[in-house]
Amino acid sequence: MTEIIIQKQKEKTIIALIGNGKLIEYYEDNSQDNNRKEGNIYIGIVKDIIKGMQAAFVDIGSDKNSFIHLKDVMKKIDETKEKLDNNIDITKILQPNMKILVQVKKDSTDQKGARVSTHINLPGKYIALMPNTDIITVSQKIEDKEEQKRLIKLVKENLSEGNGAVIRTSAEGKKDEIIKDIKKVEEKWENIIKTSVDPELHEPKLLYESESLVEKMLLDLTDEKIDKVIVNTQEDLKKLEKYKKENNEYKNTEIELDKSNDIFEKYNLEKQIEKMQNRKIWLKCGGFITIDKTEALTAVDVNTGKYTGTKNLEQTIYKVNEEATIQIAKQLRLRDIGGIVIIDYIDMKDQKNREKIENLLKEEVKKDRSKVQIEGFTKLDLMELTRKHIISH
Repeated sequence: MTEIIIQKQKEKTIIALIGNGKLIEYYEDNSQDNNRKEGNIYIGIVKDIIKGMQAAFVDIGSDKNSFIHLKDVMKKIDETKEKLDNNIDITKILQPNMKILVQVKKDSTDQKGARVSTHINLPGKYIALMPNTDIITVSQKIEDKEEQKRLIKLVKENLSEGNGAVIRTSAEGKKDEIIKDIKKVEEKWENIIKTSVDPELHEPKLLYESESLVEKMLLDLTDEKIDKVIVNTQEDLKKLEKYKKENNEYKNTEIELDKSNDIFEKYNLEKQIEKMQNRKIWLKCGGFITIDKTEALTAVDVNTGKYTGTKNLEQTIYKVNEEATIQIAKQLRLRDIGGIVIIDYIDMKDQKNREKIENLLKEEVKKDRSKVQIEGFTKLDLMELTRKHIISH
């Protein structure tokens, strides 16, 4: 049974994805400040050009000016086929007081303004529209080559000229639903463009507000069977009932109002939440992993702990590394760990075992709805990977 729990409190909103009583994803979102802008699309006004950094500051109407780099102004290219020309002078493209259509890619922090880009990504159920590019790519989680070709052909035939797309995992096996989704997202984009070309528009303006965290979760889980969504406010109940009516995929999902003071305590999830915040996580075999976050990266260390295993040392080490891999993939998703992640596995002498661990990690992170890129073992025998935050931290 798969459930989503949404508990609104005065200072924050807690959202959890539960599978058969186990926490899969857990987020805390500050509902009192409306500073979350990631995914929003604005007409911004170029302020200062920083020629030495090939960048500029853009006013999007927030307290701090946002930051844009040259590569986010130039036409989006497929970097596997073309090389970006970084020698172009940014002042040839941007000038102060110029109006510019941008999307927030990373929210502002206490120290920095938001990072923005002219490379728009407009999400739908089955595709994410990329206007002003001819790039069409498929989710890495769709591995069947023939299915990849079919989807690319289908999307190419139905996209308007000048638009590209990322084909989402949920598109696998679909046809008519994808065509319908393309039309819906392109219509949304056309409305944004119409508003952006208003000659009377001289100030920064929000043109498109990104979906909420709950809407994003439901959008990403379109192909999953969500049995129940539990909320604690009448407002959320109405919103979700409306979403259910508009989205046939959720016609069998039960929306329940529960006004308990603590829904998580009622459903016996508090211990899991507490455990999730621990630095050390014990494995069933007796080994353990530790997770340490730094400003630059997250380091995960694997240890044999209490596990003595068999007389075969290599097999003992492999067993701990195997259990650790499954747990690490779970923790990345549960804790929404983003950026660079370095895993220090217990050293394995057998190359086949190293390959098996790498392949297992690749399989396990497929369950994650965020993008995880496995880079493999480094020369120092450390596993390197990157993951994109679901929520900007």
